[in-house]
Amino acid sequence: MSQQTPLTLGTEDIRKLLMRYAVPAIVAMTAASLYNMMDSIFIGHGVGTLAIAGLAVTFPFINLAAAFGSLVGVGASTLVSVKMGQKDLKSAEAVLGNVILLNGTIGLLFMAVCLIFLDPILYFFGASEDTLPYARDYMKVILYGNLITHIYMGLNEVMRASGYPQRAMAATLFAVLINGVLNAIFIFGLDMGIQGAALGTICAQFLALLGVLYHFSNPKSFIRFQKGIFHVKWKIIWAMLAIGLSPFLMNLCSCLIVLLINNGLKDHGGDMYIGAYGIVNRIVYLFCMIVMGFNQGMQPIAGYNFGARQLDRLLQVLKYTTICGVAVTTLGFLIGHLFPRAIIRLFTTDVALIDIAEHGLHLIMLFFPLVGFQMVSASFFQSIGMAGKAIFLSLTRQLIFLLPCLLVLPHFWGADGVWGSIPVADFAASITTGLMLAWQLKKFKEKGLENTKDSVVL
Repeated sequence: MSQQTPLTLGTEDIRKLLMRYAVPAIVAMTAASLYNMMDSIFIGHGVGTLAIAGLAVTFPFINLAAAFGSLVGVGASTLVSVKMGQKDLKSAEAVLGNVILLNGTIGLLFMAVCLIFLDPILYFFGASEDTLPYARDYMKVILYGNLITHIYMGLNEVMRASGYPQRAMAATLFAVLINGVLNAIFIFGLDMGIQGAALGTICAQFLALLGVLYHFSNPKSFIRFQKGIFHVKWKIIWAMLAIGLSPFLMNLCSCLIVLLINNGLKDHGGDMYIGAYGIVNRIVYLFCMIVMGFNQGMQPIAGYNFGARQLDRLLQVLKYTTICGVAVTTLGFLIGHLFPRAIIRLFTTDVALIDIAEHGLHLIMLFFPLVGFQMVSASFFQSIGMAGKAIFLSLTRQLIFLLPCLLVLPHFWGADGVWGSIPVADFAASITTGLMLAWQLKKFKEKGLENTKDSVVL
């Protein structure tokens, strides 16, 4: 870890800094998105239309698992960063040991509960008699491998936070590549159907986990496995859970929203509409993950310059990140409207499904350029320690705007009401975000970056 790196955050050209910090994050985020797309593409071409709908039914399940993963992973990575900054490697290694214990416990409990109540949960998430067998076959394999997934994700976050972002990125890219190869073998070569896609995912994560375990077993690593670290330390456990509560709640809200979308489309359209949403969601998710990569690049730069009271540099990084974020979502908007069928054909050759997905993509992306602005602004507040405002902006879109729309609009416009709820919420959330950001920037320019009640206390 370079000792000069923090100093460059306050002196080097903002655009160069942003690219340096954002590119690895974008690669990792894009890889994570491709990881999810891979299953959809192989299932669409190798299994069939109903299998795509069955996979889409599992999205709330995946969001729920991600919520529990972020509950531990985000908290652990934050604690490790703090302890390493304090030169307290012993405590950082204690966090490492407790990550495995907590992730292992949560992973096993999640697997057991979900397997016992699998069919009722899938029906609740929008499965029908036709799509349930596909959703069940996929989730059974995923749940049996849930322990692997939780431990891999948690340790990968710790590896990134402990000074090895390139290795963490490489592990993610490796898992994506292996997942693609195994999907092709299991689905097309061994004719394993949708279970082959799930098995490919778990096997890829297992192989990546072996690499991460090797890293933490290496005496040359900054923090590593040591005797005595695999003991429960409740102070560390509660600290991880407290820090991870915010992303946990946001992922939980995402689970609720996808559940409502699936059930709304099932009631007003049927299984084909759920399958179409599964395709559209994957496409939109890719562009959002790229914006999240820019946000991750912005966070250390904004945080450092906010702490250093350098207002001009803080505004510069916000400006350039916003431009990049809006450019990405505008590109997604143009591609989605100019070449929708070409993209959707990557997932399926079913003409009826393509027609539905094309219509849904046009509606969902109606105000998509604004999404880049909204995401960057929420992340900006998080970066400068105003977590409350960041959470408010994130939850405002989902709970205050999108949730009521999903409950009301489908009664008037059917499936179009479900599709249309998303751009309505995007537009309303962007207006709210713009007003809050303008107010905050005006306050900064009038008073400077002084300690106020809005600032985080560390």
